Amino acid sequence: MISADAKRRGVLNDLALDLAARSEGFRRSLPASISAALADLVRSMNCYYSNLIEGHNTHPIDIERALHGDYSADPEKRNLQLEAKAHITVQQWIDAGGLSEPATAPSAIQEMHRRFCELLPPELLVAKDPTTGEEVAVVPGALRERDVKVGRHIAVSPGAVPRFLARFHQAYSKLGRIDSVLAAACAHHRLLWVHPFVDGNGRVARMMSYAMLLGTLDTQGLWSVSRGLARQEKKYKYHLAACDMPRRNDLDGRGTLSEEELAAFAEFFLETCIDQISFMENLMRPDRLRDRILIWAEEQIRAGTLPSKSDIVLKAVLYQGELQRSDVVQMLGMSERAARRITSGLLDVGALTSESTRAPLRLAFPAKFADRWMPGLFPEDDGGR
Repeated sequence: MISADAKRRGVLNDLALDLAARSEGFRRSLPASISAALADLVRSMNCYYSNLIEGHNTHPIDIERALHGDYSADPEKRNLQLEAKAHITVQQWIDAGGLSEPATAPSAIQEMHRRFCELLPPELLVAKDPTTGEEVAVVPGALRERDVKVGRHIAVSPGAVPRFLARFHQAYSKLGRIDSVLAAACAHHRLLWVHPFVDGNGRVARMMSYAMLLGTLDTQGLWSVSRGLARQEKKYKYHLAACDMPRRNDLDGRGTLSEEELAAFAEFFLETCIDQISFMENLMRPDRLRDRILIWAEEQIRAGTLPSKSDIVLKAVLYQGELQRSDVVQMLGMSERAARRITSGLLDVGALTSESTRAPLRLAFPAKFADRWMPGLFPEDDGGR
């Protein structure tokens, strides 16, 4: 952790408090029905940007297709779809409270790695040693048994990994709220520094930090730092590498690594979190969100993709959060059969969702509409998939 008397500690405390307040404010601003649908989309967003940092570009629409069992005929694209689906599956497990221990516990870190890797195709369970070119098998959940070098950083010896993970958990558990927020940033680098696995450390570190913030701030999965990190990838990786530097002098903390650089990374990480909440707040402003969705609906009606009066149903859902199917008949003044045709059209295109044929209608946020409904959330589809 950053020591209490560190030069940047006051700034970091203020950022942690601001982050907590902004996260809570955003969560409270959304109806429960909207929150659930948004969390599903954020999982895809988190997955897309986390994989992008690793150099794997799987478009969100292809990720959504994979979630429905629709895979590319191209083996390489199919493997990346499976990788994305694995990432989302693990995040769903985290969101559902699957972690029985704190996210920093060695068993929790290994469990996240195991659950992710065991869903990968065999072709992605091979890592290449950058020095020798040797191919090394990646065993789901298994700590590495060989030395590794990442850039200029030589990670701790394999035999020391369990000891370092135990100390890691001791340092980042049972903290107060401000320290717990700050720990999500500090632990992010320190786990990568230990480098416990042959491969998959970056993804696990981002999942762990996500889980730490989920627990500390009750984010409900409504925003993710991964988008911000990916959009500043060079800066993100620069800070991580700088944190590997040894302590410069007696004023640079009390450990073997530079506390000043860790503080700089923590500041960057927390500011990125706050920036992503601001971005999501702007996207989810009720007036603007309604306008974007209703303009889209009017265009779809003119194009014949949606039945007439679909926009009226969407508008009601947007204002009320959910709509009983029986209310559609009364609202539209139509026969039950005609009303059912409209709701079926909205369900078929993915604009609405419902848990059963009798359950209320709720808004969905499919990735294929993200460029119109929530511009900037994902990159535009350039047809290069």
